[in-house]
Amino acid sequence: MRAVALGLILSAVAVPCLAQTILKSEPLILAPYEVAFVQDPSCPVGKVLKVTGAIRGLHRRKICVSLASEQASLVTATP
Repeated sequence: MRAVALGLILSAVAVPCLAQTILKSEPLILAPYEVAFVQDPSCPVGKVLKVTGAIRGLHRRKICVSLASEQASLVTATP
């Protein structure tokens, strides 16, 4: 019985971690290989800009990707 209760608690904690946060502006600082999703007008409707951080001296990788609406939440970027 304890194993079932523990499984339910762990699954309740893990589900919110699956959601992606969509920022309104690109972050100034992004760690190497860290990913941020940005609402950008250069991407077509239904897609967001996926920004991947790079090591010093290289450019960030930017590509438009589509996300399911249940996976994303819109928030503001914090400085």
